[in-house]
Amino acid sequence: MITHTFPVLGEPIPVYVPQTVEDFRDFQRYVLDVANSGRRMAYDTETTGLATFSKDFRIRTAQFGTPDQAWVLQVEKGDDLRRLAAWALRTLPALSMQNRNFDMLATDRHLPGASLEMLAPKTLDTYIHLHLSDPRRRDQGGVGNGLKDAAAHYVDPSAPDTQAGLIGEFHKIGHTKDTGWAHIDIDNPLYLSYAGGDVILTSRLLPLVEARVKELGVNPGLIPFEHDVGYVCALIERRGMRIDRDYTTQLSTHLLDESAEWAGRAARYGVANVNSTRQLSEALLGMGEVIPERTDGGAVQVNGTVLKRLADVDKEWEPIGSRTPNPLAMAVLRSKRASKWRTSYAEAMLRTADENDRVHPKIGALAARTARMSISDPPFQQLPSGKWLVRRAVVADDGHRVISVDYSSVEPRVMAALSGDERMTAAILRGDDLHNLTAASVYGPDFTPGQRKVAKVVQLGVAYGGGAKTIAAQTGLSLAAAQDAVKGYKRTYPQLARYIRSLQSKVIRNGYTLRTPSGRRLVFDRDAAYASFNGEIQSTARDIFAEGLLEIHARGLTSHVLLPVHDEIVADATDNEAHDVAREIGEAMTMTLRGIPLGTDPEVGGSSWGSLYMKKARTMIDNDPWYAANPEAAELAETARK
Repeated sequence: MITHTFPVLGEPIPVYVPQTVEDFRDFQRYVLDVANSGRRMAYDTETTGLATFSKDFRIRTAQFGTPDQAWVLQVEKGDDLRRLAAWALRTLPALSMQNRNFDMLATDRHLPGASLEMLAPKTLDTYIHLHLSDPRRRDQGGVGNGLKDAAAHYVDPSAPDTQAGLIGEFHKIGHTKDTGWAHIDIDNPLYLSYAGGDVILTSRLLPLVEARVKELGVNPGLIPFEHDVGYVCALIERRGMRIDRDYTTQLSTHLLDESAEWAGRAARYGVANVNSTRQLSEALLGMGEVIPERTDGGAVQVNGTVLKRLADVDKEWEPIGSRTPNPLAMAVLRSKRASKWRTSYAEAMLRTADENDRVHPKIGALAARTARMSISDPPFQQLPSGKWLVRRAVVADDGHRVISVDYSSVEPRVMAALSGDERMTAAILRGDDLHNLTAASVYGPDFTPGQRKVAKVVQLGVAYGGGAKTIAAQTGLSLAAAQDAVKGYKRTYPQLARYIRSLQSKVIRNGYTLRTPSGRRLVFDRDAAYASFNGEIQSTARDIFAEGLLEIHARGLTSHVLLPVHDEIVADATDNEAHDVAREIGEAMTMTLRGIPLGTDPEVGGSSWGSLYMKKARTMIDNDPWYAANPEAAELAETARK
């Protein structure tokens, strides 16, 4: 038996690494003792990286621990050790993990006999309890939801930072924090000690954060709710999404060429490097642009928000129509976007796809401060709405069609339900277009399409705590015009305006905390009470979406789901059942909130996710001069459209 130690509160806690048959029997006796006592044991894995489904991914060690000891099985060394780890997981009646979906999915894939379906019902996730008690990261003023930060706060401030310590070991063997996990010697004493330390800390952390959630009065029903939502997301992540490898490879080349083409256009205006803020700001000012925004260091601000205003496009890249687009701003935006899409999507899909050409985006079921989900590797939630070029890479299984079901204007409806604004509620119940109503109130009945877009920005901006200055930056309006638009909006929905003011005052009185309708606890910065309504809207919309996801699962439809993204479910089904499945998913998601109906828009496409956006694709190919000047790109786009 190799024995290392991990220090907690000044005491060296043993970390056992069994080597012989007798050692393995000792481990079995330990597992049986804990199982027979009904105690909960912590479980964790050390792996080669984070791409759970990539071809080269593997579990290196599986570790088990209680507050007073840890055992590390070096499962990389053979099938017998993998079977022993799986036996322990089947035998133990109760487990705890930190960020359980990662370890459950890795285990499900690489330790035969320890399935996701078996692990999830008996596992409590310390991350969920941490997020429910304080959703902020440490750099946002909170405790932090990671094991290191949480253990330092709740367990032992002097406990070693396991990852930071290992990075030093990685450097010794010529690797980085990203590559070292796969290459560090599996017998490295620090590696094994820290592997054991993680389960010791997790085991000690769980009862402390359980008590904290109870002390804060968080709705106790959220604990099983979040575990259920996380489990469904794990099932979806495991299934994954098939990609068209040939198309994705062509897309990568196309995006590389597009980025270079637009960078070349930027160079004509003196910007040799599109990532040089100095070159860009000097060139824009030299063109006569007035840019009042400044960085914290006093330099001219040329971030994406500023450039989109100068290029006269909104955050979804749709034309605003408020000014003549600046060609340099547009060139830089398009060059950087193409480069980002190539790295974050095309190359990421090719790199992380499994042996069946399926990508498995990581679904953070409980991610943002408001609890909104996150999607990473690839980050599909960051794709602008309606953009088809990247989505075309995702294809349905053979003989299937892609389905999209999303909520109809969910956030304005949540706004109406929370605020009780009678005029907004009446408009929704009549089926009126809220943006038209706002535009008519601000600009009169003969408002233009451009003014309707401004009304949409104003509606979202006011609700999300953005003032006239922010709205002016997003729309290209003068500050005075933006202020008039905000005043007109508040005249349109007076109860909403009063509710927002009242909510902000309530949040300040309650120590900058807010309880959402579901009983979730949100915490705001002292200078950000203005964001409280935004937080309440986003958190409530997320919980509605999560309830819909659970209802989809209860109806046996999870096997159809490819991805939950924003307020949309992307799914697939065979050609002859696609419309029925889309309808059933839509019915599962439909509900009411305080009398406001939350309906859905089911849509059935073709064989790719991008097929749902092909009308826009045809228009874009025909009208964009860049495609006219680049026939190979146009051919790729036309292939994608078909």
